[in-house]
Amino acid sequence: MAIEIPNPPKVGMVSLGCPKALVDSERILTRLRADGYTMSADYSGADVVLVNTCGFLDSAKEESLAAIGEAIAENGRVIVTGCMGNEADVIRAKFPQVLAVTGAHQYEAVVEAVHEAAPPELSPYVDLIPHAYDEAGVKLTPRHYSYLKISEGCNHACSFCIIPSLRGKLASRRIDAVLREAEKLVQAGTRELLVISQDTSAYGVDVRHEERMWKDHSVRTHMTDLARELGQLSDSQGRRPWVRMHYVYPYPHVDAVIPLMAEGLLTPYLDIPFQHAAPSVLKAMKRPANEAKVLGRLRNWREICPDIAIRSSFVVGFPGETEADFEYLLDWLEEAQLDRVGAFRFEQVEGAAANNLPGAVPEEVKEERYARIMEKTAAISAAKLQAKVGRKLQVIIDEIGDADEEGDIGATGRSQADAPEIDGNVFLRDVGGALQVGDIVEVIVEDADEHDLYGVIDGA
Repeated sequence: MAIEIPNPPKVGMVSLGCPKALVDSERILTRLRADGYTMSADYSGADVVLVNTCGFLDSAKEESLAAIGEAIAENGRVIVTGCMGNEADVIRAKFPQVLAVTGAHQYEAVVEAVHEAAPPELSPYVDLIPHAYDEAGVKLTPRHYSYLKISEGCNHACSFCIIPSLRGKLASRRIDAVLREAEKLVQAGTRELLVISQDTSAYGVDVRHEERMWKDHSVRTHMTDLARELGQLSDSQGRRPWVRMHYVYPYPHVDAVIPLMAEGLLTPYLDIPFQHAAPSVLKAMKRPANEAKVLGRLRNWREICPDIAIRSSFVVGFPGETEADFEYLLDWLEEAQLDRVGAFRFEQVEGAAANNLPGAVPEEVKEERYARIMEKTAAISAAKLQAKVGRKLQVIIDEIGDADEEGDIGATGRSQADAPEIDGNVFLRDVGGALQVGDIVEVIVEDADEHDLYGVIDGA
């Protein structure tokens, strides 16, 4: 008599918010797959739907509530997790039919809720995947790049932010576990590792930079040790991955990673959340007010590694921000010449100390300042990209198009100065049929605009 293999229950996932939340989603799905579940690409095929929410801004909360509502309307069996899970009363008041609500990175609670909603039908013939959180598992990003989360939480008390209340204080992962995960990702085809956390520079502070054995030597739980080790990983063909550092606060020891970029071990790119430049605004934000010193360090970094790209984000319209403060920020940006800049209008976040600060900026003033900062940074970006015309750059391929009526094939990639989703692209013409997604090729830059480059593969 033939043995009938049970059909495993299917789980759908809606993942909102930042890359750190995306990593949470990947870990949850990895554990569920290990427990015998399969994934559903649509609402109709899912036995239960997980909505991983974002709760940082009111606009993000509205998006999360809309996603929960859509999942309930399309499926009906919904479990909510993520940052907005800390506001279970708000979620249940609007959607009393949700099956369960859990908070950020509460993996066990999420898995338990899924088990209760759609019990797994385990079979010794198929359910042999080991349970693991820290190993490479289900990925929600393309095969050629992966987010590598090194810690949870944050020790800062910025007045506009509620991340510590959502995700707790800094909790660093063991460095040997991080390196093991990274090694498995690279061996599985990852060509670009994107290191993320709430504060990458603070990695290991909570464990006093404890040492762990990795391979045949000891490594500290520290940003610089991590960067050096990641830069020495390679796949079966001996190819080293790009290693890109995100959410880097400009602590003094960050200076030590710049030589690693010059050596080629680390991608010459830093994502630093400056938020503002005017001393009075930085003080109100409870951020380090050392903007003049930062400018000097930027100059030093560029002397060591001329190709380093700096991306940052800034808040306009923060309570108490005067026109003089905003002009100070524009002047600072002109001198800093940052490569990539994102700007945000200040938005109140429930529970943030900044909500109680005096000097609220009118919405129309926020909009006007937002337009001005975007105009300023677009002009800087356009000039910096124009200077790359005629140069040869390494480009990683994200997408390959179909042949046009003349048989020409185009592709979209990114230079080392461009992180996925948030920065610019490099658009390539006449790439030929042998190119594959994830390939890293040398490109001659032929043209540029405010945000993107255009070129052709060298030798094509």
